Amino acid sequence: MITQKMKYALKALLVLGDEAGKPEPVALTIEEIARRSGTPKRFLEHILLEVRNAGVIASTRGRSGGYSLIKKPVEVSISELLRLIDGPIAPLPCLSRRAYQRCEDCTDEASCRIRKVFAEVFWSYLVIIESLTLEDMLRSDRVAEQVLGG
Repeated sequence: MITQKMKYALKALLVLGDEAGKPEPVALTIEEIARRSGTPKRFLEHILLEVRNAGVIASTRGRSGGYSLIKKPVEVSISELLRLIDGPIAPLPCLSRRAYQRCEDCTDEASCRIRKVFAEVFWSYLVIIESLTLEDMLRSDRVAEQVLGG
């Protein structure tokens, strides 16, 4: 399961992605992002700082300041965002590519039946999640609006 923090990050990025897709996008304040995304403002500040430090969004100071998407939505990897916000995404530490750790109670990874079963499921999940971008999420939202007449 993704955390609530990750859901807030995705909601904020979807708002910034929608704004970036407008003919004349403007930087959005935290208040405006919170309002549009239905996310509590007090959580957004820390989340947006993490996402900004990762180079996905930029913040501008001043009267017309706020946050804006600096990467193209197609370049914003959902799996990278998951790792940034929630940490490793593997179900077992011995399956993680970036945070690998041998399981304390494991005597032989090669013959571990738990690892084998979870590896099959995880690699299938990974193929899908690694291909997913913010653009895919924005597009699915736009398709739903067209289908539902919104």
